[in-house]
Amino acid sequence: MEAKNVNDIMKALAERQRNRQEDFDARVLKAVTTKPNSFGIDEEERSELRVDFQHLRWWRRNVEQAQSYIFKAIVTVTVTGIVGAVWFGIKGTVGK
Repeated sequence: MEAKNVNDIMKALAERQRNRQEDFDARVLKAVTTKPNSFGIDEEERSELRVDFQHLRWWRRNVEQAQSYIFKAIVTVTVTGIVGAVWFGIKGTVGK
């Protein structure tokens, strides 16, 4: 008798979990479809919005790459200046 109750409880819990998951899925689907409309984004504009985000990602990556190149250039110029100053200092001292 006790095994039957445990099985019934397990079935009831599994059904409850399935219902919760279905309810959650329905709420997420509703949020995903209605929230963009609350921001003024129509269904037809979603493809344009996707292209805009792709362009923003491209722009961000290019800016990050440019920052990397600029940083490398600054380090190179600084190191070259220091090495040049040391070289001219040594050359001036030795040349006297």
